[in-house]
Amino acid sequence: MTDDPIRQGRLLPALLALTPGWADRAAAAGLDDGDVTGILQEAARLAAEELAPIGAAADEEGARVENGRVITPAGQPAAYRLLGENGWLAVDLAEDCGGQGLPTTLHAAASMAFEGAAMPFMMAAGSSRAGAHLLAAAAPDLAARWGPKVASGEWHLTICISEPQAGSDVGRARTRAVQEGDHWRISGKKCWISFGDHDMSDRIGHLCLARTGAPEEGTRGLSLFLVPNTDEAGAPNGITVERIEEKLGLHGSPTCVLNFEGAKATLIGEAGRGLPVMFNMIELMRLQTGAQGAGIALECAKLARAYAEERTQGGRPDAPPVPIITHPDVARMVRSVEADAALAAAMVLECALALDEARAGIPGAADRAALILPLAKTFGGETAFDCASTTIQVLGGAGYTREWPAERHLRDARIITIYEGATGMQAQDFALRRVLKPGSPGLPALLARLAEERAAHPDRALAVRASGIASRFEALAERMGALSTAAKLGGADALLRAGWCMMRAHLSLRLAQLGPEGARWAALTLHYADAEMTRCEAGAAIPPELLAV
Repeated sequence: MTDDPIRQGRLLPALLALTPGWADRAAAAGLDDGDVTGILQEAARLAAEELAPIGAAADEEGARVENGRVITPAGQPAAYRLLGENGWLAVDLAEDCGGQGLPTTLHAAASMAFEGAAMPFMMAAGSSRAGAHLLAAAAPDLAARWGPKVASGEWHLTICISEPQAGSDVGRARTRAVQEGDHWRISGKKCWISFGDHDMSDRIGHLCLARTGAPEEGTRGLSLFLVPNTDEAGAPNGITVERIEEKLGLHGSPTCVLNFEGAKATLIGEAGRGLPVMFNMIELMRLQTGAQGAGIALECAKLARAYAEERTQGGRPDAPPVPIITHPDVARMVRSVEADAALAAAMVLECALALDEARAGIPGAADRAALILPLAKTFGGETAFDCASTTIQVLGGAGYTREWPAERHLRDARIITIYEGATGMQAQDFALRRVLKPGSPGLPALLARLAEERAAHPDRALAVRASGIASRFEALAERMGALSTAAKLGGADALLRAGWCMMRAHLSLRLAQLGPEGARWAALTLHYADAEMTRCEAGAAIPPELLAV
């Protein structure tokens, strides 16, 4: 293990240092390299010692409903309080709201270890932190009261959007809000609520979209409310758990159906502007899905290499069996998992930094963040699933058993490309709003940033290859811009994948600077880049008659 950046814990600090703009954000926060390394090392230790054991146990035990309340798997309440007591729940929340005011990029880097150890459990932390950011941006008075409690783990926040008849079609939501003096009353049913009820915090606040306008107003008739599960005295506030879902994975995360029956609520922001106000929360939760994927992929990379180095099989019949890592096909799989995991981590950091720069007012950062967020979200999820699947293949029959965590990672990872906006929604947003919309500034801002980094890269040959992939993406976007709306929608998924192909090729330039193993990851990534882009180009040119119903 002379050159293993992932298992040696060198990958994330090195990737941060190689991410353009991070040094400025770190300096603005008063962080030096030693601070960053120490924080990430402590996150890795906590993940391995405290979270990984409950992640495995929770998958077996699951959550249950008793006397109308959700009981989480053993160990989760104590672990949640531990995260709060040690400041991990709100690293990037402002200090006056109970956080530490550190960059979101650092939070994303630290969270990958947590997500890889116990992703289902960490879903509670993700929604609560994102909700606190929403309150800080849209309701300072509520943030002053809820923020410190959320940061400590004493209180918790959820996001309530979906309804049985209105999942992604949010404009068809029917949960109703009626004003009653200085407050509102919420009635209706919400589903797919992660940790909608649990025993890990003393109080739960639901950030809930409800209709204040007429149904025909669609999303413009929706408003956002904070709806606590109890009143100030601890009495129930008209919210009950109908059931928790039985799922393929995420057994440690109770996914609830909630009934609101005249629950007392506080309006956040302006009536009729609920979805735009909620986007601050959605943005951070989509970034979290990327971190979930990267965290699982990194765990799979560690498992695949460790197993392949220890498991012996094959070789000369007159000699002892050899480690399976010495077989070229196994080495190919292990290195592919490592390269893909490192690329997913680099993409999460790139996206998180764009959000930090946008909050700092750096020109072009907000547009760049909006463009690459669908890539981090979608391909963090796909990478996690693919890495788990390949790791099972490396382990062979053992990987298919519950003795090893690869099959659990596969089951948990499958949801990442579905919730917080499925892949088709991400593709439509990326294509129609971010890339192909006339005058949209996101793509020029991104292309300029990537070109600047390539120009300074020490390996000119690698930089030229990555530049060629970027040029092909730009040409593909130009061709698609001339198509009909229906044709654009049919090719949106292919354009999204072409964007990821471009980013993979570019981010491989950073991997190449990580040492000999990183250079191998970069070479492997670029080996396939042209062929992958060709497939994307073909997908963007599917004849319309093949898509007709």
